[in-house]
Amino acid sequence: MEVIAFVGPSGTGKSHRALVVAHEHNIDTIIDDGLLIKDSKIIAGHSAKKEPSKIKAVRRAIFMEPEHAEEVQKVIEEVHPDKILILGTSENMVRKIVATLNLPPVSQFIHIEDIATKAEIAKARDSRLKDGKHVIPVPTVELKPHFSGYLIDPLEIFFKKPQTKRRRLGEKSIIRPIFSYYGKLLMSDSAIATIVNLVATEDPLLTKTAQIVIKNSNDAEKGISISLDVTIKYGVSLWEVLHHAQERIKNMVEYMTGMTVKEVNIEVKRLSIE
Repeated sequence: MEVIAFVGPSGTGKSHRALVVAHEHNIDTIIDDGLLIKDSKIIAGHSAKKEPSKIKAVRRAIFMEPEHAEEVQKVIEEVHPDKILILGTSENMVRKIVATLNLPPVSQFIHIEDIATKAEIAKARDSRLKDGKHVIPVPTVELKPHFSGYLIDPLEIFFKKPQTKRRRLGEKSIIRPIFSYYGKLLMSDSAIATIVNLVATEDPLLTKTAQIVIKNSNDAEKGISISLDVTIKYGVSLWEVLHHAQERIKNMVEYMTGMTVKEVNIEVKRLSIE
């Protein structure tokens, strides 16, 4: 099974162009926003576009819910496609999906800039910002059972090669998710610091935290860095306690915020002696 990734920031037109990319690479199976699509039919998964908030939409898109991941993984094993196209906002997001679903490593990354002009990307962004429109690369009739009560518009696309006539490639659908009405989502550093403090001190061997610093690069690909000082009980294995704390903090922050945690740096400043 070959895995090909189609990557680009949110709102740049990935789903709009997914069928063209799939056609050009002879791919009949697509993973997009939590859905497993084969031959223009949804065969497994749950759409992130049905979630009530952006955070839940991100978690759904990267298969953070175990039951969701297991369902899609099982169907992939059953149909066993030769190739899968995975859509993601970054290379890191695609790698997370690949790891969660136990798929082979990505053989090729295709970026939206490789197939769309700056003007086309800008137009797609403008449509997303003004109208909140999202595209799903399946026909409207296929979507209706999954999006009961949503306004769905069909959108036909055509495939054109040089010196040939256009021919119908497939139909896509436009919807406006609930979370698109809420505008831009901002996550306060203090909120992340509160999560870090609670998760770190769940371990009774870490008695206190201080100087929690969140460095946000504002780049989804690079993620955030977390640094903190701790007080630890005397006589315990520093490496073991701190290593487990790093894992807990990384996993919980990513789970609760949808952000990527690049690193967690913990420095022991004090020892606690009862």
